[in-house]
Amino acid sequence: MMTPLEHLSRNGHLDKFFIDGQWVEPSGTAKGVVVNPSTEEVVARFPLGNSLDVDVAVAAARHAFAAWSRTTPEYRAGLLDRLQVMLEARGELMAQCLTLEMGAAIGYARSAQVPLAIAHVKAARDVLTAFPFVKQRGQTAITHEPIGVCALITPWNWPLYQITAKVSPALAAGCTVVLKPSELSPLNALLFAEAIEEAGFPAGVFNLVQGDGACVGASLASHPNVDMISITGSTRAGIAVAQAAAPTIKRVAQELGGKSPNVILPDADLDRAVSLGIAAAFRNLGQSCSAPTRMIVPRERLSEIEAIAKRVAAQIVVGDPLSEATTHGAIANRTQFDRIQTMIDVGISEGARLIIGGPGRAHDLNVGLYVKPTIFSDVRTHMRVAQEEVFGPVLCIIPYDTVEEAVTIANDTVYGLGAHVQGEDLEVVRDVASRIRSGQIHLNYPAWDPHAPFGGFKQSGNGREYGLEGMLEYLEVKSILGYF
Repeated sequence: MMTPLEHLSRNGHLDKFFIDGQWVEPSGTAKGVVVNPSTEEVVARFPLGNSLDVDVAVAAARHAFAAWSRTTPEYRAGLLDRLQVMLEARGELMAQCLTLEMGAAIGYARSAQVPLAIAHVKAARDVLTAFPFVKQRGQTAITHEPIGVCALITPWNWPLYQITAKVSPALAAGCTVVLKPSELSPLNALLFAEAIEEAGFPAGVFNLVQGDGACVGASLASHPNVDMISITGSTRAGIAVAQAAAPTIKRVAQELGGKSPNVILPDADLDRAVSLGIAAAFRNLGQSCSAPTRMIVPRERLSEIEAIAKRVAAQIVVGDPLSEATTHGAIANRTQFDRIQTMIDVGISEGARLIIGGPGRAHDLNVGLYVKPTIFSDVRTHMRVAQEEVFGPVLCIIPYDTVEEAVTIANDTVYGLGAHVQGEDLEVVRDVASRIRSGQIHLNYPAWDPHAPFGGFKQSGNGREYGLEGMLEYLEVKSILGYF
């Protein structure tokens, strides 16, 4: 099997954008680099777009919108079905690509990064086929119509997953799109564009322009012919996009930072609650905006919880992402690696008690962006490590004396994206969940649901993704009086 780079090079797509149904040369000469985080070596160079490329892509999307927006739901559903098939056919290639460009362990790329991304395509198709685009209210027709040209900005941590979470419902709704993937993980977007092309979507419906936020992202956000922009990224990036978008009054959907709590109630099965809590906090090496990295626990059981947490964390295998034995690979990029190291040092200086992990590379590896899974205990809620998003495998154990205090601690953050609650008494678990200000809450580690809307309270953003609510973001409501 060819490597992702061999595949893209053979097809001639590595140095091109996908605009108006064609693989086209960029207008400028600026280049970005792809760095393999497991070796810290540059493995590819790719073009960075500019405002001229954005103009061409937006014009293509605007031209295509007139016809695409009037296609039938059945037609769009059929193309989403074909897209799912094309992505499944590229499953192993996609997994290898994510391991190469962001350091995901190959087993995790195969079991989570790729299949969960494909699940968003199926979910959007299912929502589309059941959605009533026209409803009767007395003599008035309430219609839902596609908002128009949508600019989609996706991150480096779940790159393919976030592409499908945005592109699929936007296309299902009848919108046309311009995608700007992260310049730190650009290759999987090229493979996705190939799948779009093979699926047979009309020219201009989907467009891809590589580039950075300062140029391509800002150009899309401020573009007068873009009707909506959806971004997943840092709170800082979300603010910049909203500010750039404001003069043109376009819709802005933001899925931003998080510092999610995991409240373990006094009656919880500790072995299960803590073990699965470590796994959830450290999934994707903690590079998840909703990772529950604040474990809020009953003080009287703190020593027992620490012992379980230390035992579970010690079983994590950090190393070569291509090894089948590796559970956690490399941190995706140098900037994030350095951020994690800084925050570990901050935790130590603040007086948090380190029970496993710490600064430096995992297993004394000399090359590669490998971080030690790190757990602090006796963390107080005012500490920086309890308030700031680390975006790495760093867990804070915060003790509480009463359930009321646990809820207060859970809400003591500017974020409100995800949360977890564990306990045997489901009535109490539900009550605690109802008091946590967060867009999505998991009770006793349920199965992932691609139809459960996802998005934030407070500085975690606005708008929702996934399922029915995810498609509604891309629709406008029109009232037609006297229709019936």
